[in-house]
Amino acid sequence: MPDTLISAIICTHNRDNYLGAAIDSLLTQDFASGFEVIVVDNGSSDRTRSVVEQRANHPHLKYVYEPVIGLSVARNTGAQVASSEILAYLDDDAVASRGWLQVLYNAYKNNPKLAIAGGKVSLLWPEGMQSPLWLSPGLAANLGAYDLGENIVSIDKPGLTPRGLNYSIRRAFLEEIGGFDPQLGRIGKKLLSNEELQITELALQAGWQVMYLPEAHVFHNVSPERIKRSWFLNRGWWQGISECYREQLAGTAGFSQLKRGSERFLRGLYKAVKYFADPAERFDKLVYAYGQIGYLNAAIAGLLAKRVNSQ
Repeated sequence: MPDTLISAIICTHNRDNYLGAAIDSLLTQDFASGFEVIVVDNGSSDRTRSVVEQRANHPHLKYVYEPVIGLSVARNTGAQVASSEILAYLDDDAVASRGWLQVLYNAYKNNPKLAIAGGKVSLLWPEGMQSPLWLSPGLAANLGAYDLGENIVSIDKPGLTPRGLNYSIRRAFLEEIGGFDPQLGRIGKKLLSNEELQITELALQAGWQVMYLPEAHVFHNVSPERIKRSWFLNRGWWQGISECYREQLAGTAGFSQLKRGSERFLRGLYKAVKYFADPAERFDKLVYAYGQIGYLNAAIAGLLAKRVNSQ
């Protein structure tokens, strides 16, 4: 292991109101030495740089500016700057528990086949607010909630992969797959996702291990603008597009997507009616159905582009 045992990376874009708490939660970790905190400023136009400069006297803190907007781009920039073999990513609106880095480091140190690890995520609601009646546990996951229990779990299904806001990866594996794919992951207001799911698929296919570590606990702030039905519908739309993109990247796109998307859309509508008396489940299924419209829209666009390119 090099002198820097683990690198904590925060990729941020215009979140100066939360960023300071995220940085402070890393600078005060119960990790005696051998760690660094890298803030990747992804084209912010707010007080992001000032927030970092207020803590500039801390020896573990580094600031990097990345002008190309995109979460995957920023993550790759953080990896390039990092000095260690273990890369731990924390969202700019999250707060890590004091033992976060130590739990992650121990897991990689004791398991050379571990490629990806993440832990429990609990939601922090704005003062005076609580979870609305129409929010199902499934949709709460869109806010970052993630809890597989109190025991360590070896992930064998990509759908159970750790959340990106509490996520770590071994540098050797990240380099093996060519980094985070810029076609997936949030780009400005485009809520693209599924990049972690895709990477877990690649890890499992190559014989690496993926773990859930409950003690690597992170708390995620729920911003007020996300406690609206419109945000979840928009998130569902982009989830559908992300799934279509992931299939295109995996080489499984084609006319079969139209059948899959249509069947899932109808299934979502049917279940929304079935659970009409339950506001949380009803809205959950409506978001799912709406996401399939985004999926079908992206699938049709992909088929048309393929046809044009073949002429």
